[in-house]
Amino acid sequence: MDDLTLVRDHTVYRCVMGSRAFGLATEGSDTDRRGVYLAPTPLFWGFDKPPTHVEGPRDEEFSWELERFCELALRANPNILECLHSPLVEQVGPVGAELLSLRAAFLSRRAHTSFSRYAASQHGKLLADVRVHGAPRWKHAMHLLRLLLSCRDLLRTGVLTIDAGPHRERLLSVRRGELTWDEVDAWMAGLVEETDRALAGTPLPEDPDRARVEDFLVRTRRASAA
Repeated sequence: MDDLTLVRDHTVYRCVMGSRAFGLATEGSDTDRRGVYLAPTPLFWGFDKPPTHVEGPRDEEFSWELERFCELALRANPNILECLHSPLVEQVGPVGAELLSLRAAFLSRRAHTSFSRYAASQHGKLLADVRVHGAPRWKHAMHLLRLLLSCRDLLRTGVLTIDAGPHRERLLSVRRGELTWDEVDAWMAGLVEETDRALAGTPLPEDPDRARVEDFLVRTRRASAA
């Protein structure tokens, strides 16, 4: 079975991500699609295993095999966790619906580490742009701010919300370059401090519910083998 057939015939969940899911789309925004496919269990029985991820078939479309998706979500990978909370769901079957019902099982205090590391990496790239070009890539700065806001609120409330909501207009002003880099950098630094403080009182558990997720995965694999 070729890779694109896996995506076409075995997708259990697909959503729209990026600016459209974040409430930050402009007229020229792409439509970024992310999905999860369930490779039939017999494909794992031979030496050649099914792929853990597939690009396509459309532009800006990327999908993960269910097990790989769950592994990354348990590690609190920011991009994966946000896929589970997209407000723009295009396709969901019974397996996908159960996956979505497990959203809380993936959330834990590990998100502080994973989101913070990702944010630090992106901030370093912005600083490099400022040094070389005199200004950051403003779109990337906007998305980093949104990520920091999302992480802070996740730690405060235990709920992951990816829509920019009340911060939309100020974030879009960053994208348009209407704030100085010093103003944007100060906003980022403040959010990092607020995120660190939120960790102390977060309602999130120390670790995700790995056993619950594994039970779901094993049952799904068995059903696929029948």
